Amino acid sequence: MTDQKIIQDLKSFPVIPAIRDIERVNIALSKKPKCIFLLTGNILNIKKIVDRVKESNKTVFLHLDLLEGISKDSMGIKYIAQEIKPDGIITTRANLINYAKNEGLFTIQRIFVLDSLALDTAEKTVKSVNPDAVEILPAVIPKVIGRICRTVRHPVIAGGLIENTAEVEAAIKEGAWAISVTKEDIWDYTF
Repeated sequence: MTDQKIIQDLKSFPVIPAIRDIERVNIALSKKPKCIFLLTGNILNIKKIVDRVKESNKTVFLHLDLLEGISKDSMGIKYIAQEIKPDGIITTRANLINYAKNEGLFTIQRIFVLDSLALDTAEKTVKSVNPDAVEILPAVIPKVIGRICRTVRHPVIAGGLIENTAEVEAAIKEGAWAISVTKEDIWDYTF
């Protein structure tokens, strides 16, 4: 899948099901969004799950930091790209962004904004590793979303602590392209 197609899917269906429990994959596949974030999985089950998502014509991203049994280094990324074949990855680790980009995967840099120092560090990191998109957590801080959107010049995805559609709308209003959400009752929300 091309980067432009992924960006279009994010803009068209900005609520992204974030799956923490494998049992929730089928529910996410029945929903409108085109992209799915897998925040779970291991070396024994992830290929089957990725294949199932892709067979449903949806884009799938693996959160590398939460994936079990695969090394978090260049060879682990090469294995993921060549054998598991997700459309992209999510990670907090800058070095994994570079490895994944070298393997042709769409990259999402996940950033936890805990305080102003973390925010400043995040902005510098994004500028240096140049991911395809940035995910900001928690998503319930609209002014921070706005600042990141103005500063990093990358598509921004907001995630974490979203409990209702008003919070989805607030993040989008501040410039986020999409919102990753674990709450199933929000997955079909459209504007």
